[in-house]
Amino acid sequence: MKKVFLLLLMAVAVTASAQTKKVSVLGDSYSTFQGIIPANYSTFYPNNQNDVKEVEQTWWSLYIKAKGYELEKNDSWGGTTICGTGYGRMDSSRNNFIARVDSLGNPDIIFVFGGTNDAWANSPIGEYQYADWTKEDCKNFRPALACLFDMLQKRYPKAKLVSLLNSELREPINESMREVCKHYKVQLIELHDIEKQNGHPSISGMKSICEQLIEVGL
Repeated sequence: MKKVFLLLLMAVAVTASAQTKKVSVLGDSYSTFQGIIPANYSTFYPNNQNDVKEVEQTWWSLYIKAKGYELEKNDSWGGTTICGTGYGRMDSSRNNFIARVDSLGNPDIIFVFGGTNDAWANSPIGEYQYADWTKEDCKNFRPALACLFDMLQKRYPKAKLVSLLNSELREPINESMREVCKHYKVQLIELHDIEKQNGHPSISGMKSICEQLIEVGL
């Protein structure tokens, strides 16, 4: 009887393990937290101008806890753009989203939360392009976003790819995100009503992001 009981416990443990999904985040300052992201990356959280002080208050930590998932990798770098043109028209190809595609481990779900800095830096939009990208092409938002999704889908073919779109961005960024996500069949979640302090989600804003993810069935 004891042996049967132990076998049942082992079966339950194996089943639970098989169901635990691993989540990776490719993001900018909205998804950073000191001590979680790589040490050489720029971070925003914690910040004395924002009430998010604990890692458990971040949108991704709230989501993972609510779903019973595990964090695989958080590769979020404050101030980074998806494309290769950053603030002041600086070349950001060294640390943009494309440059960090290979840093996400072995996830089941990948959240791409970017575009905010492309909008704020007024990075060039460019034309839609779905193949044969060059470094110069990817200095524009539309080609860079397409290149990013293409690389992610090829690098992580078994992972579910989800793109998060910040609220209050300029419309060319929103339109481009919708079109490119549609082309690659990437699930897009357009966030709304995100309370912010110093331009970044507050505790309330983080909770709202998590709730919106769960509302769409993720």
